[in-house]
Amino acid sequence: MADVIFGRNPVIEALKSGREIEKVLISSAEGSAAKIVAMAKERKIPLIRTEKRTLDKMAAGAVHQGVAAYISAYAYKDVDDILKKASDAGEEPFVVILDNIEDPHNLGAIMRTAECAGVHGIIIPKRNACGLTETVAKTSAGAIEYVPCVRVTNIVRAIEDLKDKGFWIAACDMGGREYYKTDLRGKLAVVIGSEGSGISKLVKENCDFTVSMPMVGNITSLNASNAAAVLMYEVRRQRDEQGQL
Repeated sequence: MADVIFGRNPVIEALKSGREIEKVLISSAEGSAAKIVAMAKERKIPLIRTEKRTLDKMAAGAVHQGVAAYISAYAYKDVDDILKKASDAGEEPFVVILDNIEDPHNLGAIMRTAECAGVHGIIIPKRNACGLTETVAKTSAGAIEYVPCVRVTNIVRAIEDLKDKGFWIAACDMGGREYYKTDLRGKLAVVIGSEGSGISKLVKENCDFTVSMPMVGNITSLNASNAAAVLMYEVRRQRDEQGQL
């Protein structure tokens, strides 16, 4: 998991320092805790109200003063880092957007495949999603060190920004064209939905097209990391074939 710090002053100092913070848990907004609430909102850090007994259990005897903060295990990047990685490789940028993936094992597995398949970066949302925790790092088998991960407040806005940069946005969901019959070359971002509910309606509406995988068994969906792996390697295949023409 990400590191957790307890207590009002430690959390305030972490907020002041600009450290990457996944979320802040707070049981009361009284006194100096109100300052923490304001600072977290200013930095657009998810603020979660929780009960004192929950913090008691988390702290295991440490003094928490009604406040805890999850500190990111690894630093996040920005979209320019992704574009630079693609440019340095002499390739059109290829991005994977994860819409509310909450399981750190899935995120880590996706990052591992992304590194192997030549993805230039991953975009994740700040809220309702897993961040770069130690579990993600371990599951990624070291890929977390090489795949830039961008954390955004709004996935739809991130998609709009990529479109302005010339990207095509593909949603991986039901009801689309078979992925292996779709042109996935050029500047591309592929959106993978959450483990339970898939891609949110608003996000899907802002994608340019939808690609699907044939499901011939009794189970109608793949695990998010498996679906991502299939698509990432199809993009890799098409790019490699294009390079051989």
